[in-house]
Amino acid sequence: MAEIARSELTAQEQLSHDMGLHSERLSGRSLQVFFDFDLNEEPQGFGLPNAYDVDYNKRAEIDASNMPSNTVNARIRELMQDGYGTIVVKNPGAKHSIAVGILNRLNLIIEGSLGYFGCGLIDGPNVRISGRVGWSCAENMMSGTILIEKNAGSQFGAAIRGGDLVCKGDVGSRTGIDMKGGTIVVGGATGAFTGFMMQRGRMVICGNAGKNLGDSMYDGTIYVGGEPASLGVDAVWAEMTDLDRKWLERKLRQYGLLPKSGIGHFRKIVAGKQLWNYDNLEPTEKKLVL
Repeated sequence: MAEIARSELTAQEQLSHDMGLHSERLSGRSLQVFFDFDLNEEPQGFGLPNAYDVDYNKRAEIDASNMPSNTVNARIRELMQDGYGTIVVKNPGAKHSIAVGILNRLNLIIEGSLGYFGCGLIDGPNVRISGRVGWSCAENMMSGTILIEKNAGSQFGAAIRGGDLVCKGDVGSRTGIDMKGGTIVVGGATGAFTGFMMQRGRMVICGNAGKNLGDSMYDGTIYVGGEPASLGVDAVWAEMTDLDRKWLERKLRQYGLLPKSGIGHFRKIVAGKQLWNYDNLEPTEKKLVL
């Protein structure tokens, strides 16, 4: 397909092209159609199969103090099915795997802390957590927002694909491992191997970072306000552009994390792209081919 002339793009489309959001090469790949609709009908918007029609003004509460995780999750689904668009989970008790697999519009407020694997595999809800979260919060998140008021464990946002994942405090190691899209914002410091094998998306670290930041990243952007202990393999410093600064300032202000001194001290890390070139087979595999 021929390149689209810049004059044919809207101002917003030009900005997205300038930020490198259209550089992926799709030649030779197939595009699977997930939604079936009639072009002659009035557009109704896209939604996942079996999604519930909820009303944000309809509110319910769940006391999770004496419930196992699967019962809490089942109760959330029952309330969504009944049209409740705002659900408050009280006394979660740091239980594991709470609020997973929600593929629906929803305001979910969790008053307390979660254990491991909280809010994984979600696509659509807006979640606010007043406490802390354990390992692998928001793993494979597709869309929506998650805002954590305190700290988070390791593998925060593992394999995230979309949405905004925000922790106002510190997070553990391997933040955003295998990140494929979306945005991760850390208000404090992050641990070692943050951004390991990052493939796409943007990550903002307001504080310091552990060793090997951005190790083996293939693409994507990391903004860091503090000092990394070291950069990982193929992670390199890049020049901050005006578009970077505008996006960063807007995103941090959105979640109340914009420093009083502004964003002038932030620096940018991208992939050196030296790992993009591969042989067809590893050396050890070649020995097996006769």
